Amino acid sequence: MTSFVTHLEGAIDGTRLPADRIQTLHKDRPLWVRYDLAAVGRTLTKEILRDRPQTMWRYRELLPVPFEREPVSLGEGQTPLLACSRLAAKFGLEHLWIKDESHLPTGSFKSRGLAMAMTMAHHFGVRRVALPTAGNAGGAAAAYAARAGIEAYVFMPEDTPVVNVYECHLAGAKTFLVNGLITDCGRIVREGKQRLDWFDLSTLKEPYRIEGKKTMGLELAEQFDWNLPDVILYPTGGGTGLIGMWKAFQELTELGWLNGVKLPRMVSVQSTGCAPIATAFAADLRFAEPFANAVTIASGIRVPAAVGDFMILDAVRQSHGTALAVEESRIREWMRLVAASEGIAICPETGACIGALEQLTHSGWIRPDERVVVFNTGAAQKYVEALACELPRLNIKQPIDWDWLSEA
Repeated sequence: MTSFVTHLEGAIDGTRLPADRIQTLHKDRPLWVRYDLAAVGRTLTKEILRDRPQTMWRYRELLPVPFEREPVSLGEGQTPLLACSRLAAKFGLEHLWIKDESHLPTGSFKSRGLAMAMTMAHHFGVRRVALPTAGNAGGAAAAYAARAGIEAYVFMPEDTPVVNVYECHLAGAKTFLVNGLITDCGRIVREGKQRLDWFDLSTLKEPYRIEGKKTMGLELAEQFDWNLPDVILYPTGGGTGLIGMWKAFQELTELGWLNGVKLPRMVSVQSTGCAPIATAFAADLRFAEPFANAVTIASGIRVPAAVGDFMILDAVRQSHGTALAVEESRIREWMRLVAASEGIAICPETGACIGALEQLTHSGWIRPDERVVVFNTGAAQKYVEALACELPRLNIKQPIDWDWLSEA
């Protein structure tokens, strides 16, 4: 046995598919990776895990990479879980943490998914990949493709944050700006598959990015000493992070590692500028309608149509969670609130989560004594457009007005 993977499974209807070859979609919908969890439980223990290096690859028995295969890695270490007492007090909470994914090699949680996806692409002999992206996935794909020696094509909306654009080019990816949305970029990738023989690495178009994102849930459970928070707030675009964490919690439950622990209520957060999942949740729909005229500074959640929409909504409902959209115009305000309160430079997507936290604590949906975790999915420094501001200036040729300076 070179891994504990037993098969792949169609998420839409449960159809069983072989895992020993490259797969994409089934009935135009994503696939799950399934494991022999009983065998995993006989092999892996918490004590064994405790002595392993603090990287995402410590969970190898619960990952699809064959044991003899060296991962395509840039050193994906465990990300910090930071207690935020001052921010908690602002919202009337006793226990609040931010899990800071900006510490990963490419500055965002995308390192987890793309490291896994590129490892499996390399394993199956893929030599060229392409993907649409509105932000951090492009930089991560470019970096891990370079690490694996795989040629990468990246298609980005022309208003993608400039740092994301530059990092793709820096890493050697063939990078193109498109005068449209991420869905338009996705169409180009689909149409180019036959012409340029690339593998479509789009979100959830292959089954392994979820498995990389799943390590966020495994890691969080370990950091909570095999307990879990009551509520997790997560920004949602394509949804692999939220879906992956929910899968992790279910697998840990089946392994018996959570000892009857109640699973967290998952909160899917979007902006009023792009809210297909929140809209579908409010309407009690399983599938989301494409969101028209999507506009938000939180580029990672500007996904007007997600192929895994039903998987996101299923996870939210199974967890007794919720999905909501917060006011687009206040995202910068919430980013600054966190940075000024706790020194944690959060991305705009996480700024939206702080807005959701404000809304849910005010309504009483989150109680003061509940343990809450907000995921910071990326570094604020990668969004220079969202950080732009007008600052007061001093003229060194004039006397300094100290009263003015103290009140500025």
